Amino acid sequence: MSRFILFNKPYGVITQFSSDGKHATLKEFIPLPGVYPAGRLDTDSEGLLILTDDGALQHRISDPRHKLPKTYWAQVEGIPDEAALENLRRGVDLGDFVTRPAEARLIEEPPGLWPRTPPVRFRKQIPTRWVELVIREGKNRQVRRMTAKVGFPTLRLIRHRIGDWTLTGLAQGEWREIVIA
Repeated sequence: MSRFILFNKPYGVITQFSSDGKHATLKEFIPLPGVYPAGRLDTDSEGLLILTDDGALQHRISDPRHKLPKTYWAQVEGIPDEAALENLRRGVDLGDFVTRPAEARLIEEPPGLWPRTPPVRFRKQIPTRWVELVIREGKNRQVRRMTAKVGFPTLRLIRHRIGDWTLTGLAQGEWREIVIA
């Protein structure tokens, strides 16, 4: 039977087990041999990371050809208007590629959100707002680049969902092994 792990990756943790000498690693949180991340999550991003020992499953989850939806909560600088959200929905030209259309909507700050260490910078004169984005690809720093391109830089980024799996019930730094059919 394959192992399948849901992990709520904290800010500042790299998505690998070997040390780079600068950041905390998965090894410090998940003491299981033989499991590997199905995809990546940037060091300065938080949230759901799936790990497995099943290579075929790992490929299916991480390969954009399978179009598995990934839901992100982005705290952005400023308050995006409908035009900015529509740009995200149509797809954004990032120079080196054009993103696939995304689902994008404003949301309230997610309930039960853990504090980030270090905290997001606060500027009294510039409001922030939360945007929920659902994408079906996952290129390097894609969500951050998309929100910046439409004029609203991401301050905090949390991956909440991959396909049918979510962070629900997982505190920051916690993991849970689940059985999949």
